Amino acid sequence: MPAVRPLRGHTGEVGAAICDDAGMDERAEVEVDTAATTRPDHRRALRGVTRQAWSVGIATGAYGISFGAVSVAAGLNIWQTVALSTLMFTGGSQFALVGVVAAGGSGVAAVATSTLLGIRNGLYALQVARILHVRGLRRLAAAHLTIDESTAVAIGQTQPRAMRRGFWLTGLLVFAGWNLTTLAGAVLGNAIGDPRVYGFDAAAAAAFCALLWPRLKTVSAGATAALAALLTVVLVPAVPAGVPVLVAASAAVVVGFVARSRRADTGVKDGSAGAGEAGPA
Repeated sequence: MPAVRPLRGHTGEVGAAICDDAGMDERAEVEVDTAATTRPDHRRALRGVTRQAWSVGIATGAYGISFGAVSVAAGLNIWQTVALSTLMFTGGSQFALVGVVAAGGSGVAAVATSTLLGIRNGLYALQVARILHVRGLRRLAAAHLTIDESTAVAIGQTQPRAMRRGFWLTGLLVFAGWNLTTLAGAVLGNAIGDPRVYGFDAAAAAAFCALLWPRLKTVSAGATAALAALLTVVLVPAVPAGVPVLVAASAAVVVGFVARSRRADTGVKDGSAGAGEAGPA
């Protein structure tokens, strides 16, 4: 094992940056590969995640116009609509809430439905926390920015620094765009007509599918996506909004359990065969 050298002089600054990227204590004594910070692939990764964050931010931000118009049409005023986007900041839950209100549902039903749909963000936080390693006010900010898009861009990267840049940049761009276009949609209201005519209702879903597609490289990932889609299509007409998403999430549990059981069975068979061969010898 190579000797561990303390950081000194100008290399200390580089070491602190690397420790920060990895979520480590900068006072730890580690050996620094200064060339790693200037590698072309590292710079390409940062440029790539920046482009990805901007594209997702613009596409999802445009979708806010649809929410603003739909919310005002459902009976909320402009400032209530803007407050929802600023404070709740999770598109699926926002649409679920105004959908229940528009259908004449009670406030309790609207909040319950939107909460069901928002549970997924808590699950995202378990993964995001391992990437960011933040505390205090930054932790509160990270919690507010933990949405589908910021999480997808972050976990789609392979380098720690690119993951963090993807999360923060995507989250901030979506937050800014979503709130600005929500205000615009609320002010314009029905003047723009049906927002579905302009395709705003599909912008966020299309952006998320574009992020998801490159990750479907294995049989288990494809099976999970197919089962989740099937469950969603079957349940949407029959259950309240928000429930299909939660049930579809169980597809990952089912596929994971089946895959693990098959690996366990294979291991038992291989072990039995090995024992049988070793016996006569």
